[in-house]
Amino acid sequence: MTDLRFDFSGRTAVVTGAASGIGREIALELGRSGALVVVSDLQEDGCQRVVGEITEAGGQARVFPADVTDEAAMKGLVAFAEAEGGGLHMAVNNAGVGGPSLPTGEYPAEDWRRVIDINLNGVFYGMRWQIPAMERAGGGAIVNMSSILGSVGFANAAPYVAAKHALLGLTKTAAMEYAQKGVRVNAVGPAFIDTPLLSANLSAEVMAGLAALHPMGRIGTPAEVSALTCFLLSSRASFITGSYHLVDGGYTAP
Repeated sequence: MTDLRFDFSGRTAVVTGAASGIGREIALELGRSGALVVVSDLQEDGCQRVVGEITEAGGQARVFPADVTDEAAMKGLVAFAEAEGGGLHMAVNNAGVGGPSLPTGEYPAEDWRRVIDINLNGVFYGMRWQIPAMERAGGGAIVNMSSILGSVGFANAAPYVAAKHALLGLTKTAAMEYAQKGVRVNAVGPAFIDTPLLSANLSAEVMAGLAALHPMGRIGTPAEVSALTCFLLSSRASFITGSYHLVDGGYTAP
């Protein structure tokens, strides 16, 4: 039987939005696979809990609380990872927010700016400093967390959809620029995933309705997104760059 485990021994990774949900699961899997994981989020307590989980399982992890909309903080995060791990080899730009549910003609400009700033500008600020660090390390891999809404529309979510579409263009452009410099850049597009953010804010009836949107009849799990993300970070994906990979239970198939 093929061994599906990853070996990230001797490599350093940064994960944003890692205090809970998808980011937490990715950080845990990277830690189980031997990477030194720098866990980053605005929620420092959540970061500390994730670091505790990784270290209790025998892995290595550090905390660096940061706001992805602050370019100086992103620069500092990368510098911290290089100092702690001797280089930066992997990054997952996962931090994101949904914003209010309103039609485009009623969407408050301040909420538009906030969603775009976190979901798009925050990824650029991360890549701006991650890529040079990976070049210094001799190469690396970046995964940007998009969404199924990077490829389809969704009513009452204009800034989120716009940011996730734009994120794919950013991913493809950077991948082309650094394809011969040892840095791979890909995007992952989850459908609705069972995270605390989703389940804590939606009724069981609404959750059942979301599940019904997927041909598989359920929503996904953070572990299913993490498995794909870690594959793209691994050497097994050495010929994959500039692409967008869905983990959506068939949501976009119709």
